[in-house]
Amino acid sequence: MASPAGTATSPSPQPSPFAELVKGPSGLDKVVLRGLRNCSAEVCLYGGQVTSWKNDHGEELLFMSSKAIFKPPKAIRGGIPICFPQFGAHGNLEQHGFARNRFWTIDNNPPPLPLNPAIKAFVDLILKPSEEDLKIWPHSFEFRLRIALGPGGDLSLTSRIRNTNTDGRPFSYTFAYHTYFSVSDIRQVVGFSPFNLFSALPQPCEVRVEGLETMDYLDNLKAKERFTEQGDAIVFESEIDKVYLSAPSKIAIIDHEKKRTFVLTKEGLPDAVVWNPWDKKAKAMQDFGDVEYKHMLCVKPAAVERPITLKPGEEWKGRLAISAVPSSYCSGQLDPLKVLQG
Repeated sequence: MASPAGTATSPSPQPSPFAELVKGPSGLDKVVLRGLRNCSAEVCLYGGQVTSWKNDHGEELLFMSSKAIFKPPKAIRGGIPICFPQFGAHGNLEQHGFARNRFWTIDNNPPPLPLNPAIKAFVDLILKPSEEDLKIWPHSFEFRLRIALGPGGDLSLTSRIRNTNTDGRPFSYTFAYHTYFSVSDIRQVVGFSPFNLFSALPQPCEVRVEGLETMDYLDNLKAKERFTEQGDAIVFESEIDKVYLSAPSKIAIIDHEKKRTFVLTKEGLPDAVVWNPWDKKAKAMQDFGDVEYKHMLCVKPAAVERPITLKPGEEWKGRLAISAVPSSYCSGQLDPLKVLQG
């Protein structure tokens, strides 16, 4: 395993027209997955991180900051960083753990994992702790990650984490797929009614999240105080950083302007984090543009409230599948696609 500041060396994926190991503009190795028509995904071996996902029109679906730093040991701002062995900032570990700024290796001989035979574009990665990692988190593990691009352009990430401690000790961790979505202007705007120029009325929200209504959440902006979501959808007019507990397996992000709906399906990940830094925090981040918060939204399938505990030899699996479907928007409902009931 290369050190975070080193240069990764990794075998190429099995020869395939659907997966190719190339050198990115930053000099970091990445695997390009190619689906039907113009669908594609790019996976950087640094961080095991999806840095691009495009639909069949070649449109980018993930947000990547224009100021993202592709230079170890800095984590890459955007795409889908992997948060392990912790989500958040606790103890002596860096925020969101170390998996997102380590070099992963291509695994050409992974243990069997069911795969739809129609899926041809995928890559298997593996991460094991270095000696330096063991000093800050003294547990031996194998983290296997399969990233797959479906025939319809859907993207899936399947994580398998195994406790390989030989001293009989269990370990516990929290986890998240820190998914950055590219959206149209996220701000809820207020306009004027054409019938009454003196009354300001809220216009339809360009971006909203559905599926988390009535859920309890921990508000990280209010010392993790617990509340219950009251609205019929989540809309955005200020900074948000909430952990929704026992969230449903399906969540939808509806983008009215782009007439697009992201559907997230999660397994083994009970929680969901919704985050946007808004203007003040955006300006305070070195690797984030001052106004880029307007066009990004993080909805992160996660295991946060209750850490996952593995005994030696035990394995956990968590999966995220994302599809981007055309949709129209009317009164907070998807029409004609009722994706959350699908």
